[in-house]
Amino acid sequence: MYEAKLSSKNQIVIPREARTALDVKAGDKLLVVVRNGTVVLVPKPKKYSRSLKGISKGLYPPDYLKKERESW
Repeated sequence: MYEAKLSSKNQIVIPREARTALDVKAGDKLLVVVRNGTVVLVPKPKKYSRSLKGISKGLYPPDYLKKERESW
């Protein structure tokens, strides 16, 4: 856990360890997600299609899609 201070211009400096973990550098864009009073920073994907690829893998049983198609 690291501490960051909010400046008078409402800016924060992201600690080096966090920047390294996120693999971001000066000029990169971050997405700010607020959930239940918690702020989450994630790097903005250069291509959303790549970041979403395979996201549903493992969510459904192997034969689920086949059974759904056969039910039509």
